[in-house]
Amino acid sequence: MARNELRPVVKLRSTAGTGHTYVTRKNRRNDPDRLTLRKYDPVVRRHVPYREER
Repeated sequence: MARNELRPVVKLRSTAGTGHTYVTRKNRRNDPDRLTLRKYDPVVRRHVPYREER
């Protein structure tokens, strides 16, 4: 089975400046812009926005 480029793997990097990342997939048809999710950052021990990095 070939990799589907409609749902690419993206890295989400913490906006708190800790360098912590999550890896997820996104649907390019529904989210063509950069993805931003609020997730837990274990370095600062609270929820912060994570932004897709290119």
